[in-house]
Amino acid sequence: MSDEEPTSTPPGPEVPPAVRAQLLATEHWSLLASRSSTQGEVLTRISMFLYLVSAGLVSLALAGQATDFDEGFPGFALTVLSIILLVGILTQLRVTNVSMEDLAYVLAMNRLRAAYVDLDPGVAPYLMASRFDDMRGAQTTYYFLGVRPRNLSQILGSSMVFIIAVNATLLGLLLAGITLGLGLPLVISVAASVVGSLCFLVGSVVVGGSRYLGFWRRYTPLFPSPPADNPAAAPPG
Repeated sequence: MSDEEPTSTPPGPEVPPAVRAQLLATEHWSLLASRSSTQGEVLTRISMFLYLVSAGLVSLALAGQATDFDEGFPGFALTVLSIILLVGILTQLRVTNVSMEDLAYVLAMNRLRAAYVDLDPGVAPYLMASRFDDMRGAQTTYYFLGVRPRNLSQILGSSMVFIIAVNATLLGLLLAGITLGLGLPLVISVAASVVGSLCFLVGSVVVGGSRYLGFWRRYTPLFPSPPADNPAAAPPG
């Protein structure tokens, strides 16, 4: 081995701003395509699940009419509801994962907007979506037409809450069928159904919220939002 110190690699030529903008735009389009594919896939999963729910309920009605709701019908109904609920829980897990993936796409595109503003600070007033990759920036990108970054209507109208509500209803029907099959009184059956549905609903919301907030506790933004009382204090990008 030679005693001479290795020569340092000379710095490469400065990349023109036009090349940087082209590279950033390419990455932006890649993120948009990936986000669109992911959203399309999860919407297809939701549609398949809802089709299964509809088909399952119709099959229960037809089977009940055909068997006159005899002693074999409860077993058939519980089996069908269990399968539908299992598919619903798997769909809910996928929707949860996709929501976190979508957040990653939003943060990545916010960073790219920060790079655009760094290349040309004059474009900042024309960006409605945020260029900051923290919680406030992500909420602004999700809901930049509202007075507040995000309101309750967006959360209640989300695919996640929709799937949770459907699964909670299915669980309530399943619990009602089980308790009635065991010969328990109707009041106890209704109470068990309502309590089970509410527990599932609240538990799913708590788990989803904990995962969302836990991400922000572990995440360190590269481009934090300016203080709320002085938005002009942030540097470009």
